[in-house]
Amino acid sequence: MKSKKELRDSYKEMKFKICVFQIRNITNNKIYIESSINLVAIWNRHKFQLNNGLHPNINLQKKWTEFGQENFTYELLSEIKQDDTKTTDYRKEAKQLETMFIEEMQPFDNRGYNIKA
Repeated sequence: MKSKKELRDSYKEMKFKICVFQIRNITNNKIYIESSINLVAIWNRHKFQLNNGLHPNINLQKKWTEFGQENFTYELLSEIKQDDTKTTDYRKEAKQLETMFIEEMQPFDNRGYNIKA
């Protein structure tokens, strides 16, 4: 069995999908845009929160409860490829890409669930 240090080191070496994604309500085409350095983890978190009425975005939560999970899709907007030869702040890069998508798509009010900063 591996030690805690070996497990921790193995985890640090894992590659996760870094991306910007959207959650789309297919009944009204409203979207919610976000980025993550671990797509699987963020997807699981959103799904858990929404299915249990715990999501911090009240408007998205309300419509998820009203229309049901089957009326929402998760869509990948852009993926950031990891480069082992560079030391890159992928979290910062993903956030910048998210900001670009939000500025372009304007997912606010009757177009989406994001909240203007």
